[in-house]
Parts: sequence; structure tokens; C-alpha cells
Amino acid sequence: VQLQASGGGLVQAGGSLRLSCAASGRTFSSYGMGWFRQAPGKDREFVAAISWSGGNTYYADSVKGRFTISRDNAKNTVYLQMNSLKPEDTAVYYCAAGLGHGPSIGDYEYWGQGTQVTVSS
Repeated sequence: VQLQASGGGLVQAGGSLRLSCAASGRTFSSYGMGWFRQAPGKDREFVAAISWSGGNTYYADSVKGRFTISRDNAKNTVYLQMNSLKPEDTAVYYCAAGLGHGPSIGDYEYWGQGTQVTVSS
């Protein structure tokens, strides 16, 4: 599975962005998908995950109520809708695919290249 993340950019605090992650391969619908982020000087951290069917979603406490993960298996794409953005959301955002859909980096076998999100105050 190859993953291509897009949709990052510069936004003011309180604004919104929608990230997309397009996957290649016919087995996309078999994989759980996750979003992680990494700020400068910090470890990569879990943001959100969704099961292969889309029936289960999980969020980090820091984004719960502001971010929404979804997927369209017909389009081989997973999305991350980010609302009410804060400066502390600034990071490179990575999408990942795995047979699981947990909050750990080790749950995922495939990673996209990352897209930069910058939130100005």
C-alpha cells in the first residue's frame, strides 16, 4: 500500500482544514487507517484512527470534538477534518495503514510522506 497525504497548509487559529490520504492498491478496504502528527523536537503522536469498515473511530483526547476521521473505500481515501484549530496543532501530519487501528505507531505497516499543517495565533 502506498499512501499520499495532502491538504495541509497555513491557517489562522479557529480555522479549519481537511487532510486527505489517497492509497494505492486494491486492499485499501482491508486496512485500518490512522493519522499521526509530529511537531518539531517532539515525538510522533497519535491523532485519530478508523477501522477498515469505518464503523469505529478513535481520537486523541487533545483533538476529540474538533477533528473527525472518515474514509471512502470506493475512493481509497481517508480524511481528517480539522476544525477549531489551535497553534499547538501545528505539526507534520502523517497517514498510516495497518491491519490494526490502534493508537500505537507499531499498529501500522505503511506510512505516507506527511503534510505540513501550520496554525498561526
